[in-house]
Amino acid sequence: MMIRSSRQQKPARPAVDHATSRRSVTAWILWDVGSSSFDSIMMTFIFTVYLTSGYFGTPEQTSSALSLGLTVAGFLIAFLAPVTGQRNDRSGRGIFWLGVNTVLLVAFMAACFFVAPDPGYLWLGVFLVSAASVFSEFAYVNYNAVLPRVSNPNNIGKISGTGWAAGYIGGILALAVVLWGFVLSPSSLGLSEEGALNIRAVTLFAAAWCLVFCVPLLIRMRTRERFLPEVLPTRELRFLELGMERLSPARQGSLLASYKALWRTIKRLKMTSPQTLWFLIASAVFRDGLSGIFTFGGILAAGTFGFSTSEVILFGIAGSAVAAAGAILGGYLDDYLGPKAIIVISLVGIILAATPLMFFPEPGVFWVCALLLCLFVGPAQSASRTFLARLAEPGTEGELFGLYSTTGRATSFLAPMLFGLFVSILGAQIWGVVGILVVVVAGLLMLLPVEAPGPLRVRANRREKVKS
Repeated sequence: MMIRSSRQQKPARPAVDHATSRRSVTAWILWDVGSSSFDSIMMTFIFTVYLTSGYFGTPEQTSSALSLGLTVAGFLIAFLAPVTGQRNDRSGRGIFWLGVNTVLLVAFMAACFFVAPDPGYLWLGVFLVSAASVFSEFAYVNYNAVLPRVSNPNNIGKISGTGWAAGYIGGILALAVVLWGFVLSPSSLGLSEEGALNIRAVTLFAAAWCLVFCVPLLIRMRTRERFLPEVLPTRELRFLELGMERLSPARQGSLLASYKALWRTIKRLKMTSPQTLWFLIASAVFRDGLSGIFTFGGILAAGTFGFSTSEVILFGIAGSAVAAAGAILGGYLDDYLGPKAIIVISLVGIILAATPLMFFPEPGVFWVCALLLCLFVGPAQSASRTFLARLAEPGTEGELFGLYSTTGRATSFLAPMLFGLFVSILGAQIWGVVGILVVVVAGLLMLLPVEAPGPLRVRANRREKVKS
């Protein structure tokens, strides 16, 4: 009788979840569109370029100051991200803290408007952009932890890939608006170039862009929890099965107590889920290689292949568009082949695409090989996120994605260090590619022994056939 009752209840629930999921997924993807304004405008093309310009001092002074600020921010992220994620899990208020961190990110971006073009404002600008990077990373920890809640094993790859692609596309669109309206023709918006007003106004646009596209997820997830209470008991039950209980921030104790709990989690992962722990380490290595491709792509384009500034920007836009297409395609294949297969294929593709650059230093070769690299980078990044999301137990997503962020920060020196080392040893900038490939190969070799979910959609379909 109980079995018949449970079977009668099952058909009704997916219909509700499906309708809810479609709106929730859209809101989740829009958050990536909004947050892209920080990476593309504030950190890559506009504000940090402004902050290291002649307005604030010599290139050595400004670059050193910015490097110091971002280094301190990196250490804060590395030490605090897993603990804050853990405390959010234990309190069950991940959505609330996603909202807090998003609002703080928006506030610090908007405050950059007050960084006037004068050496006396250099450290204010460094502080504001560094603080924004901290809250951006914390927000991403909370954001990634939401992925398992807006997806299921059959579509998590597609959703993650679409979100990653939306981030690339959002960055392109935001940057296009900035270049046309604020840089090339500021008068069309009633802005003056005096006192770098047009550049400072870009920070307000970036903050508004982020806020507009990020708010729907915050509203949607709060509404979903209010009107779908039947989803929560399953998550709470699994959380309790892991020997944990919901605690308010006050009852969780000090940060020291949280670090002790974090250490217990790491030991638990080592004993009960070593593949998760090893994946965190392996992914940290190959993700640094992926970051190195974008970090040094423009540098190589200008320094080795003779690209002009406009050509570098054009390459950046084209590369982001190709990476977005790759992320979408990889996301769909992720659901059929499993995330590990996508990562392995992507890393092998990166190795094959990068090799000709070292032997045929021609602009045409660079365009072909670099765009192929971008095509493989998107799927590898997206599948890395879905890999961990599939391994995470309900109620532990924030802590695991905090560790994901920390391990990434801990190895972020590898690609830059090896790039510079091979340039120094072999005497040409192009040989820095060898350093990046060493990191990618090391991450690939570390990933190969890791057990991972297989082609989940195929498995699910087989289960459905057996039931029928």
